[in-house]
Amino acid sequence: MVVLVLNCGSSSLKFSLIDPESGDEHANGTFQRIGTENARFDWSLHGDSRRESPGRTDYRGALDAVMEVLRGIGVPGVDAVGHRFVHGGERFTESTIIDDSVLAVLESYAALAPLHNPANLMGIEAAMRSFPDVAHVAVFDTAFHQTMPPRAFMYAVPYGWYRDYGVRRYGFHGTSHRYASREAARRLGLDPRDCALVTAHLGNGCSTCAVKGGVSIDTSMGMTPLEGLMMGTRSGDVDPGLHAHLADAAGMNVRETTDSLNRKSGLLGVSGVDSDMRTVLDAASKGNERAELAFQMFCYRLAKSIGGMAVALARVDALVFTGGIGENSARVRAQVIGLLAPLGFELDDGANLAHGQGRNGLITRDGSTAALVVTADEALLIARDTWDLAAGAG
Repeated sequence: MVVLVLNCGSSSLKFSLIDPESGDEHANGTFQRIGTENARFDWSLHGDSRRESPGRTDYRGALDAVMEVLRGIGVPGVDAVGHRFVHGGERFTESTIIDDSVLAVLESYAALAPLHNPANLMGIEAAMRSFPDVAHVAVFDTAFHQTMPPRAFMYAVPYGWYRDYGVRRYGFHGTSHRYASREAARRLGLDPRDCALVTAHLGNGCSTCAVKGGVSIDTSMGMTPLEGLMMGTRSGDVDPGLHAHLADAAGMNVRETTDSLNRKSGLLGVSGVDSDMRTVLDAASKGNERAELAFQMFCYRLAKSIGGMAVALARVDALVFTGGIGENSARVRAQVIGLLAPLGFELDDGANLAHGQGRNGLITRDGSTAALVVTADEALLIARDTWDLAAGAG
């Protein structure tokens, strides 16, 4: 059996062809920097890698290129398609098979995640055209966080906003947090039903999560993926009064301000260099003061959020780094662990520089509160959810 997993992000598109039982990956690919002159499409089949440089293309063009590859690479037939979908609102508390009624609800949620949900919908539509005779399943970033208690998911706003308009905290990156917490518990020999973990998903989008007994009890993102940590192009937490101030001072309307907070802020906005942490760190190493400021802000805000998750858990058995930055940036991890010394973290410099390899992911010293690196594998989790539902539906 083969499940196609599609992950349509705000500026990238990833696919994997996976056997959900064995975990074997037949093929994978990533279309990066969509919409820029530096767009790049890397894909591989059974270890044979290809790279294409299509130049500037829009999202639909990138989807067409991916579908053309999938139709032509000659792997066994696709038995089901799993779609990462960012925002499922309160309606979707678990993965679900996509039909017309589900699509209609998903379309109504587009404004809740403006960088992602429209792209997710385009991915679903393109895949349904290319693979019309198999089950398509949506696996929601928000579903894992539906176990948060009201004290964690409610905002201190008029209650009618929640009742009538769904204004509440939903959380995101749920598939990543679910996988990372389960894998960390397994590696550390912890009972998943009785452990307290903080997971930090750090990529272009970033969030932390408090996982207690295998379920999410709090997370840093909110009603939309804009709340919480400083990210690649997103501001994270700001004073809501900013909108009124910019309306008066700069003549910016709400949509213009929100767009800037989503697309022109974060690492990019502060550094003026790039949204990619690697580029920011390179510029900082060469004396760029704004790039260094962006790095310092990113780590400081992350450490504060992890401290907040510790409050939600009442104890911390381990801190888990995952995602592109979490897995690959030793400097970010070192800075954050240093700021978290009051919680009992002591970095093992050598293990950190080796990204935890050879130590089961651990990057802290013996006797320290544990911190480890877990390589994200959301695709496998999505493939297994998809196959379970597709097989059950016949």
